[in-house]
Amino acid sequence: MARSAPPAEAAPRTRERPVELRRRGLADRDDVLSWLLLTPAVLYILALVGVPFVLAVAFSFSDVTGGDPSFDWVGLQNFERVFADPVFWRSLRNTFLFTAVSMLFIVIFGKVLANILIADFRGRWIVRFCVLLPWTTPVALSTITWLWLLDSVFSPIDWVLRQAGLIQSNMFWLGQPTLAMASVIAVHVWRLVPLAAVIMMAGLLSIPKDVQEQAAVDGAGYWRRMFEVTIPLTAPVIAISALFGAIFTFTDMTVVYVLTRGGPTNETQVLASWAFFRGIEGSDVAQGAAIALFLFPLLLAAAIAILRAVRRMEVS
Repeated sequence: MARSAPPAEAAPRTRERPVELRRRGLADRDDVLSWLLLTPAVLYILALVGVPFVLAVAFSFSDVTGGDPSFDWVGLQNFERVFADPVFWRSLRNTFLFTAVSMLFIVIFGKVLANILIADFRGRWIVRFCVLLPWTTPVALSTITWLWLLDSVFSPIDWVLRQAGLIQSNMFWLGQPTLAMASVIAVHVWRLVPLAAVIMMAGLLSIPKDVQEQAAVDGAGYWRRMFEVTIPLTAPVIAISALFGAIFTFTDMTVVYVLTRGGPTNETQVLASWAFFRGIEGSDVAQGAAIALFLFPLLLAAAIAILRAVRRMEVS
């Protein structure tokens, strides 16, 4: 009888094992952990994006102003006023022009800069640091620096051009409509090229070296490898960098606000800046919200088009 009895230590072990298995099972449940980890990000997005968006939609159908915050329903009156405003249509046209031209140069210069950054040469880390400096510098601070560089009287750029004999008098970069828009685009491209270059550099480093070496062995030159190997393999990454650049460009108003404040005579006004001037500085919150709402469908259409193009690239 004494031999058949289980040891005293066996009973606690059989009781502890199911508890340990149960605890491990809860810790290894991906469906629970995924929601727990996503909850802070979802709450953050709802608080900083969802709530302001709902308020903007509500304000666009009201008569809320800076002096009278009471909510009164006015229907589509704000949108009718927006459509009758010639500055709105000019801002819409400038927004498309600003985004299209900026994205063209950002993608081209970003690709060129990414190829330079992956090259093996001495002091490469210093070059990468200098390249990232425009992106890490606060946008207001860097734009104020450009405001001095493009000054109508004390511009160093004009001084260099005069010394080189290329111009006779100051260019007035921010005082002429064409030059002002070109200056705004140039400063914005200067800011976003480092971001595009870093994204494309990651795509270039992901290309297997065997593919490049095999193409070189087969007799493909630099430009043929570039257009038939490198660009097709990095096309999804280029599209993603273009998507980020388009979002930053379409919604940016800092460069316009600091450099020109939409001038001269609203020739450099974009939707984001015009919504700010009407809604905040003009105290017409309702009309500012109505103008800002036009950014959402345009950005949504651009994002869907780029993401569909990326999917087609990955499938093919």
